[in-house]
Amino acid sequence: MTTASPSSSPRPLLVTDCDEVLMHMVVPFRDWLDEHHDIDFRLKGASFAGALHRRKCGSQLGREEVWPLLDQFFTGEMHRQYPAPGAFDALARLAEQADIVVLSNVGDTIHALRVEQLRAHGLDCRLVTNRGEKGPALKRIVDEFAPSVTVYTEDLEIHHASAAEYVPDTWRLQMVIEPEIADAIAHAPHAHARIDQWAEAERWIAERFAEARPAPATSDERIEA
Repeated sequence: MTTASPSSSPRPLLVTDCDEVLMHMVVPFRDWLDEHHDIDFRLKGASFAGALHRRKCGSQLGREEVWPLLDQFFTGEMHRQYPAPGAFDALARLAEQADIVVLSNVGDTIHALRVEQLRAHGLDCRLVTNRGEKGPALKRIVDEFAPSVTVYTEDLEIHHASAAEYVPDTWRLQMVIEPEIADAIAHAPHAHARIDQWAEAERWIAERFAEARPAPATSDERIEA
C-alpha cells in the first residue's frame, strides 16, 4: 500500500500517530528495560515521567535519563514492537479513498528505521518525525495536502490539545491500543471521540470522510462509536 502524495483534487486525509496507535510500544519498552537495564516501568498515566525506577535501589529516573533510553529503544529494539490487531488492514482500506501520513515523535535519526518498520507491515506512506507538541507539524501537513476533511488519531491529550489549537477543524480521535494502560489514560478532553480498537475506529474515520465536513472548533460535539 503506497499512499500520501498530495493529489490534484481534494481527498480526505488521515494523519496518525504510530506508537500505541498503530504499534504496541509500552510493553516492548517495559520488557527491554527489565531485561537489559534492571529498570521497572510502572506507567500510571500518560506521562513516562516518574514511571521508571531502578530495581536495585528504587530511585526514580529523571526526565533527562528517560529520553536517551527511548532513543536506544527506537534505534536498536523496534523489532520488539508489534501491530495493533487490524490496524494495517484498516489503513489499507482507508487508503483507497484517502491520503495517509504518519506523524511520529521520534528523532530524525530514527526516520529510516520507522519507515522500514511501517513498510514491513505493508504501509508505504509519508512519515513525518517530530519533537514536542504535534500541532505545528500537523498544520504543515494539512496545509500541504489541502484535504477535503482531516482526521487525526493520537493517544495523548497534549497532542490533541495542540492539534485543536493549530488545526481546529481537524477531527481528533483518541486511541490507546494497549489494554494494560488504556484504563490509566484518561479520555482526552480535546478529542472528539475515544476508540481503542481499529475495527470501530475504521468505521468512525470512514464516517467522517463520508460526511466531508470540518470538525467543530471544540470537542463539545463528541461523536461516539
